[in-house]
Amino acid sequence: MADQPSPESSSLEETVRDLLSAHPDPETGRPLGSMGQLKELSVSETEVIASVGITSHCQPIAAEVAQTLTDKVQTVAPGKTVRIDTPVHDRPPARLGQVELRTKSVILVGSGKGGVGKSTVAASLALTLRRLGSSVGLMDADVYGPSIPHLLGLSGRPAISESKKIEPIRLPDSMPVMSMGFLLEKDQAVIWRGPMLHGSINQFLKDTDWGELDYLVIDMPPGTGDVALTLSQAVPVAGAVVVCTPQEVALLDAVKAISMFKKVNIPIAGIVENMSGFLCPDCGKTYDIFGRGGARQKAEELGVPYLGGLPIDIALREAGDEGRLASEIAEHPQSRSPFEQIARSLVRNLAAKAAAAPPKPSLPTL
Repeated sequence: MADQPSPESSSLEETVRDLLSAHPDPETGRPLGSMGQLKELSVSETEVIASVGITSHCQPIAAEVAQTLTDKVQTVAPGKTVRIDTPVHDRPPARLGQVELRTKSVILVGSGKGGVGKSTVAASLALTLRRLGSSVGLMDADVYGPSIPHLLGLSGRPAISESKKIEPIRLPDSMPVMSMGFLLEKDQAVIWRGPMLHGSINQFLKDTDWGELDYLVIDMPPGTGDVALTLSQAVPVAGAVVVCTPQEVALLDAVKAISMFKKVNIPIAGIVENMSGFLCPDCGKTYDIFGRGGARQKAEELGVPYLGGLPIDIALREAGDEGRLASEIAEHPQSRSPFEQIARSLVRNLAAKAAAAPPKPSLPTL
């Protein structure tokens, strides 16, 4: 006859199940139990083992979620070994906005002025989120100065599929990328008025075959033009990442960009301080060429998240100039590590926002 679980272990299993089920899903903020994400649970005399599904949207912070759950379980099961696995829980995205984009979160990367490394940050953030387990697309909305194709070493003309959709250019890992740079000759300039710009942005969103994405990262034009207004009307934007450098003049422009995003009802996902110190490869000493910490201080003053700082990295700069940014991020932890911190901070903040205001389940139509 098989051993029956003791009343104590049965009671503990029920307690652990209730505790795990009530924890908010980091993507939606709803209880994990109500979303079918508590896959398995076993409680023995010595250990507690659970399998909790985390969607690919939040896989970048899956280890943090597992640690939080482990700490919670250990408060009700002291002395036992606790192991929480976080396999990918499949949940396709709903269609967003008027363009019916199949993406869970649209993230804009903007700046108050040019020359602060905005496009490098946008591309590297997209590459890092994908490396950390999310499904990501990258759209270059900087129509007048598209630099994403050069940074990633991509070229070619997008084809039209049988479904009449634009086929984006893809990196070797299949990440879709779309840019006006694919549609222009190398030395050709774009001279457009607002309505044409509006039309091209909407076409990139609506007519590109992005597939199903967790994140669509959009590289914005520098400054406070009308592209943000166009995007705010086309799709719900999860947040804008504002890139600046530590100098006071750059911070002033970043404040203007934050004000612009707020005026068009786009939430601020956070500030990134680029060129935050230079680590000398010869002596190992860090030099604050442009200052340091100004963006963190400004974020605190404005009450917006600070996502992290990025040091001046010669290898990363050379890789971008040579179209090797994707391989640099993939192969070199020193270049990748600061972006991993920023990517996790971004996803963590989105999860906190979801937990604070989980969406209400929609009622079925009769």
